[in-house]
Amino acid sequence: MTADSIAPSLDDFERLAASAFEALPGEMRALCGRVDVFVSEFADAETLAAVGLTDPFELTGVYIGVDLSQKSVSDPSPEPDRVVLYRRPILDEWADHGSITLGELIAHVLVHEIGHHFGLSDEDMHRIEDAD
Repeated sequence: MTADSIAPSLDDFERLAASAFEALPGEMRALCGRVDVFVSEFADAETLAAVGLTDPFELTGVYIGVDLSQKSVSDPSPEPDRVVLYRRPILDEWADHGSITLGELIAHVLVHEIGHHFGLSDEDMHRIEDAD
């Protein structure tokens, strides 16, 4: 990235996230049901506290909802499931990483958060990634 480059906007991120979601296998997208994907600059203090963090740059995304292993038809969740991607921490990680595209990083974070929707823990996902 050059000094005169302009950081991608929230709208740019939303387009990249939508493209990443559309690139998922159809079966996976179908299992996501009505998971909404949002982009925000940073996590708010309440979200950071809920995941045990204090530095907003440490959280690139979050799944908010009831995962599929806990869902019940007789006890529906009060809010729709959603994934929130955080623009600034993702940009920082991308700038630090340097070997992948921004779209690839956004897709990675999106898939990770969708993994939580499926009931996978961070440890489960790290084992899956390490097996590749």
